[in-house]
Amino acid sequence: MWASALCKLTLVLAAQAALPAGPGRELVAERCLSCHEADLITQQRLGRAGWEREVDKMIRWGAAAGASERQAMIDYLAARFTTGARSAAAAAAAQGKQIYETRCLVCHGEDLSAQQRLTRAGWVREVDKMIRWGAAVAESEKEALVDYLASRVGAR
Repeated sequence: MWASALCKLTLVLAAQAALPAGPGRELVAERCLSCHEADLITQQRLGRAGWEREVDKMIRWGAAAGASERQAMIDYLAARFTTGARSAAAAAAAQGKQIYETRCLVCHGEDLSAQQRLTRAGWVREVDKMIRWGAAVAESEKEALVDYLASRVGAR
């Protein structure tokens, strides 16, 4: 029984890593990612009304969420995955690419990162290791760099 709970916790933690930080992330991970992969959520660009319809539909189809949980989920989703978020995502991707080109390619060739084929969690570990070894990546730049690497080079 504890193995099942540990397995569920491991899956939730891995899924949460694919979702941007913020209030409501854990709730969305628990309620949504038990049935869906994170990319199904992160690729959608809905307005607030669209997310309300989507969450309500999922509740009708059996997702367990009370009124306060519903509101927290909608707030989280509408703040991060909207039509306007696409331009914010593009800006973050451009920042990650710039950090990669100026910090990583100083020592490594393009082929080295392309061969890694890491998950987002793997890229976090890799970037942390490079920082420990002297890479000039500021803490404030790390998330954009990891996001860029994870989106550019997918896992095996």
